[in-house]
This record gives sequence, structure tokens and C-alpha cells, in this order.
Amino acid sequence: MASYKICKIAIFASGGGSNAREIIKYFRSNKSIVVALVVTNNAKAGVIQIAENAGIPVAIIDKKQWANPQKIISILKTHEIGLIVLAGFLLLIPPFLIDLYKDRIINIHPSLLPKYGGKGMYGHFVHEAVKNSGDAISGITIHLVNENYDDGKILYQHSCVINKEMTTEEIAAAVLQLEHKYYASVIENYVSFKGLSS
Repeated sequence: MASYKICKIAIFASGGGSNAREIIKYFRSNKSIVVALVVTNNAKAGVIQIAENAGIPVAIIDKKQWANPQKIISILKTHEIGLIVLAGFLLLIPPFLIDLYKDRIINIHPSLLPKYGGKGMYGHFVHEAVKNSGDAISGITIHLVNENYDDGKILYQHSCVINKEMTTEEIAAAVLQLEHKYYASVIENYVSFKGLSS
């Protein structure tokens, strides 16, 4: 029987989980890349139900618990996690995790970095800044995570045309379409390119 090199993914999310849902769906029948865990800092996050519906274990880790490296590491080791994927996760990843998972933490940001990145720039704050700037394009950036917000090596960017008549919500919807369309395939390509496994 053939043996597969398997990379198990943990999705970190703080909110509704639409990106997590698309990633779970994308890898559902993949034998070499498996979503093995969902981690959230929000006990009321919609992503919990998405994970439970898909039969994926959930770890709820509140902000205080993030100060306990051994607890976090133990959970990730138990589930044999080889790659961490951030999907609307609002806490800064602690240095111990960046060291342990060097070049194995991926994030998606709803703008064309380096524009509109940094602390406090997430979700509607990003789209409001884009609208107020009068920019003709927005888009997504998929990047590796380092110790600073939105500062790691860029893996992929994709743009969409916007105009001054669009509302913040319409810009957000256009960017979210790109997130759903491209995030999972970029993750797959990165895992394949790096030969990652758990």
C-alpha cells in the first residue's frame, strides 16, 4: 500500500470563518493535505460550528492562555500540525510559535500589502482606508508570518478593480471573493513546493 506524505493544517480564526469553510471544503478529499484542527480565541466564533459540522476538532484558547507556550505547543503537537493557516485571526502570533513554525505560518490580508497593513488594520478598517484613499484597485495578499503584523514574505497577490462609487461593504465583498477563490490553492502550492509534512 502506498504511503502518503501528509501535511496536517491548523486553521486559526477569530470570527465567522468563511475562509476556513472554503479551505476545509477545498481539502476535503485531499489525501496529502488535511485540515486537522481549528484554533480560535473567541468562544462565540462562527468558525466553531463550521469546524464541528466538518468533524474537525476545535481548540478554544483565550488571550490569557496564549502566554503559556507549553499549552499551545502541546495542542499542536497532539494534532501533528505541520502548517498553521490564519483565516481572520486577530491576535499577534507569539514569538515562540513563529520560531517553532518558521516559514510554516501563512496569513491572508485584504489589501495589496504593503499598503493598509499593520496593527489594527483588519477587516472593515482596511476597506475603509482603501475607500478613503481613492485607490482604483484593491485585492489580497497571502504571505508568511513573522513577528510583525502583515510583514512576512509575500507568496501571492491578486487585485480587483474598484471605484469611488463603491461602498466599503461592496469593496469588502469583492475582496472576499478573491480570498475564497485563491487562498486554498496558494496553500496547496506552498505545501507542495516546500514538501511540508507533519
